[in-house]
Amino acid sequence: MGEGTSTRDGIADLDFSAVTPEQFAKIVKGLSAKEVDEIARDGELRARILKEVFARMERQFKPEAAGSLQALIRWKVTSAGDQEEAVYETAIADGTCTVTEGRSDATPRVTLAMGDADFLKLVSGNQSPVMMFMMRKVRITGDAALAAALNRYFDIPKP
Repeated sequence: MGEGTSTRDGIADLDFSAVTPEQFAKIVKGLSAKEVDEIARDGELRARILKEVFARMERQFKPEAAGSLQALIRWKVTSAGDQEEAVYETAIADGTCTVTEGRSDATPRVTLAMGDADFLKLVSGNQSPVMMFMMRKVRITGDAALAAALNRYFDIPKP
């Protein structure tokens, strides 16, 4: 990102589909909390990042690790800005992972709620889910053991 270019502008100019998970992890690792807040306040950019992250979940799913797991995981991502809470659901069943935007009527096996910065750290491998829970950065409702094991079911980069 060039001189005079804000982090938000640099992120906004990225073609997320061309960024590898490892590159994404390095980008997230380099962001300060202030920079994440700046990105989160831009509703269009925030929505674009969340949509890409959740689309990648389907591609980075490891069916061999999930085995016969059947679970609905609800994700609630809150913004420090004025943006609404983003809700996505990840359904794991029959060796597949399907992600949908929005809240269904189904009862999730586990719900994970966190802020934008913590969500990006978690999905980019920059923070341990267990450590985040212990530090109260993520709220878990339901099957805490499943929440702690989620990183086993996805190919998450090691930054």
